[in-house]
Amino acid sequence: MQHPLPRRRGAYFGWKLAASLAALAFCFFFALTFGAADTTVQDVWNALFTSSTEKAVLTIRELRLPRELAAMAVGSALAVAGAAMQGMTRNPLADPGLLGLTAGANLMLALTIALFPGVGYIGIMIGCFIGSTIAALLVFGISASRSNRFSPLRIVLAGAAISALLLAASEAVSLHFKITQQVNLWNAGGVIGTTWTQLALVTPFIGAGIVAALLLSRQLTVLSMSEEVSAGLGQNTALAKTLLFVVVVLLTGAAVALVGNMAFVGLLVPHVARAFVGPDYRFVLPVSAIGGAALLLLADTFARTVNSPYETSLTAIVAMLGLPFFLWIVNRKGGAFR
Repeated sequence: MQHPLPRRRGAYFGWKLAASLAALAFCFFFALTFGAADTTVQDVWNALFTSSTEKAVLTIRELRLPRELAAMAVGSALAVAGAAMQGMTRNPLADPGLLGLTAGANLMLALTIALFPGVGYIGIMIGCFIGSTIAALLVFGISASRSNRFSPLRIVLAGAAISALLLAASEAVSLHFKITQQVNLWNAGGVIGTTWTQLALVTPFIGAGIVAALLLSRQLTVLSMSEEVSAGLGQNTALAKTLLFVVVVLLTGAAVALVGNMAFVGLLVPHVARAFVGPDYRFVLPVSAIGGAALLLLADTFARTVNSPYETSLTAIVAMLGLPFFLWIVNRKGGAFR
């Protein structure tokens, strides 16, 4: 006879997932409705479900809709990548931005723009994947102990050092090749000017990465406990870590190719998700994807409206939210992952 507890947990999660999706839908309509141009809920409805060609409808369909879809995609990608990193390393401070992955992607973005100006968006995205991979290898290589285990303190210190090095290198490349304005606009602009073509190129990679992470969620839950438990259950820890590493690089590289260097999303959202649904990554990952999408939707809406008609840096807004949370996590957990 099947124990009723797993079924009950699944039912509770179903309700929480439905509530999360409803909150995301509200944030999506909210983001599409408010901005520098005056639009209404009816305009949003017409933009999504009719072929109207009114000015307000076209503004939503051609400008706001692609950028908000990009915000959702990037938020989901960074949140899932952060959750995977936290579970894989058992480090509550793990985040693609804080551990150097976005800085590595940013450096390769600058090099690609400088050395191959006509390469196109696909080339930039490939460069970001390569940069994230190099940065991750450097951070994990420096922080791994002789027993091939990751120290939470080492990985944070290594991430900070590698991030500073790669960001400095990115600035040097930008100054040398006189592309500072291009790179800074890419990083500060967030989802401004996102096109349907860019979405079509990037979102399949993000979607594939999130699906792969969900398929690896059981292994990630076991890895988040301890190496001994994982080995005792017969799990191939090396293979699981390698696959999760590829997923994190894929999600981070795609996110940076779309919006530039951004930190703290992957730190903040997984903690909130775990508080909401518990430590099981079968539940944490989907809620993190939804939460990351909602967070960036609200942050981008604030960026568009707080100083309208001028745009505020999306990266700065997310950092203002994430830095206090980072300090709170450091003070509360002291680097120990529970």
